[in-house]
Amino acid sequence: MKIGILTSGGDCPGLNAVIRGAVLKGIKEYEDIEFVGFRDGWRGVVDGDIMDLPRSRVRGISKQGGTILGTSRTNPFEGPNGGPENIKATLKRLGIDAVIAIGGEGTLAAAQRLTDAGLQIVGVPKTVDNDLDATDYTFGFDTAVEIATEACDRLRTTGESHHRCMVAEVMGRHVGWIALHSGMAAGAHAILIPEHPVSLDQIAQWVNEAHDRGRAPLVVVAEGFVTTDMESPHSERGLDSFGRPRLGGIGELLAPEIEARTGIETRATVLGHIQRGGVPTAYDRVLATRLGMAAVDSVVDGLWGTMVSLHGTDIVHVGFEKALGNLKTVPESRYDEAAILFG
Repeated sequence: MKIGILTSGGDCPGLNAVIRGAVLKGIKEYEDIEFVGFRDGWRGVVDGDIMDLPRSRVRGISKQGGTILGTSRTNPFEGPNGGPENIKATLKRLGIDAVIAIGGEGTLAAAQRLTDAGLQIVGVPKTVDNDLDATDYTFGFDTAVEIATEACDRLRTTGESHHRCMVAEVMGRHVGWIALHSGMAAGAHAILIPEHPVSLDQIAQWVNEAHDRGRAPLVVVAEGFVTTDMESPHSERGLDSFGRPRLGGIGELLAPEIEARTGIETRATVLGHIQRGGVPTAYDRVLATRLGMAAVDSVVDGLWGTMVSLHGTDIVHVGFEKALGNLKTVPESRYDEAAILFG
């Protein structure tokens, strides 16, 4: 059996650990399994662009950030070589029997459509946003939180030196997990997440309360946050290849509003892609390795159209339809816990 592995969508710490886990499990536990990697996600599937993945190729890669296969946001249903029938023909020509698709919402949605069309695909959840409801945690999230927390700690020191309010914008798309965890860890005076819109006056009140106690206020905001006066998240960079808005820039909008309402000099920093880069944490390496190993079991057992998932401490298999059913949003009780610390 020949298995093709792809990494698609945004890069994420831990991708290489998934690849290594899958290859080593397949080679050591099962007979006659061969692995290849598709270069640059679905683009490699559509174009038939592959690289061999022998054991020597995955040696020591679990500690590396990024992905040795490359990634892209290619839509496999577009272009002259896209679509289920063309992809089937390409896989047959290459002798590839099954595909392990490592990705987030867009990648797995494409995998589901292709599986429904008869392709043999299993999925591995990947997103720093931790927004897939069918798994308790996704690898990359822990690393992103660590990076965001360290950045917030650094912003606190410069903010205190200048008696400024500092606004740190973090990733998360339409959920606030990174903002919530990094904000609580860094002792933020306000944490702004998409699940809980608040007014500019409320934000200003939290900032003033912290400032009145002699603190340099720290505000952590998720990129998808909306105030009570906004109809949709701030997006000025158009749509991605799957038709989803590219979010970002809310921190730069909030900073002058906070300054105008409080009279406190305010600066915004967008952490952006540094949250995706660098080496994965130990937790993410272990989780990613376990998911890669379980994905090979899914292939061997013919569990097409399923995604490996973390439930508690166990790795289980769930259908794509369940995996993509709902966003895993921050519950109100979790936000209320953090709100006690504000101001």
